[in-house]
Amino acid sequence: MMRFGTAGIPIRCKSGGSLAGIKCVRELGLDAMEFEFVHGVRMSEALAKQCGQEAKRLDVSLSAHAPYFINLISENPSIRNMSKHHVMETCRVLDAAGGGRAVFHAGFYGKMQHQAAFEEMLEMLGDLHEKVKNARLSVVLAPELSGKRTQWGSLSELCDAAKQIRGINPCIDFAHMFARGDLKKDDNEHYGKALDDLEKALGRQALQSLHIHFSGIEFSEKGERRHIPVGTPAFAPLANALKELRCSGTIICESPLIEEDALKMQKAYSGAP
Repeated sequence: MMRFGTAGIPIRCKSGGSLAGIKCVRELGLDAMEFEFVHGVRMSEALAKQCGQEAKRLDVSLSAHAPYFINLISENPSIRNMSKHHVMETCRVLDAAGGGRAVFHAGFYGKMQHQAAFEEMLEMLGDLHEKVKNARLSVVLAPELSGKRTQWGSLSELCDAAKQIRGINPCIDFAHMFARGDLKKDDNEHYGKALDDLEKALGRQALQSLHIHFSGIEFSEKGERRHIPVGTPAFAPLANALKELRCSGTIICESPLIEEDALKMQKAYSGAP
């Protein structure tokens, strides 16, 4: 079974805050919402607890997206430290809300070669995993598949990191995969191969606990430019592949039409063979 939800508070109830957003998600017939801490983690633990209680009451699963300006492998040590701080703040607030996936863009290669960047990233992710474990936070670190080739976070890099640091579970953004050229076609075969690769690397459990981001995407030869309404890449073939492989998890819509497109994807998935 796949849950469907919005990246942030649904547009139609923006004025009500996160508590109202959770209720709005359920009223729409959706069952997931991702806190969007785009410019910083600005939710108190008290409010997070209220959100968690409301989400539990309404059976809405919660996750959180850490601030966008994270770079765990920056050349600047202060940026690395601040990046870790932002991830941990996201984790603490999400833990107060009951836990779930803490999603983040991991970083940029900069001047580093890919292997050196991978080794640096592995050290940073390992440190974050230890901090989360030692703080007994009920969250799963979910580095996100990136939308540009200048960014760390291809599917193979994410899988290799998750194999070495058990407890990390990547967020698979298929629009990003398409934009960076790693998903060659948006059809059943290519979506299925990506899911097969994930299973081969991390086991069947990876397909039973998926955390997916999806939207349309505008891109160039350099990769992602911006998210657009769902259309390219196509969602229906992914819905078919998810059903064929008996996958479970959550799909968060990052389209500008977050609830409208989330509902369309939910309908397409329900109607898939």
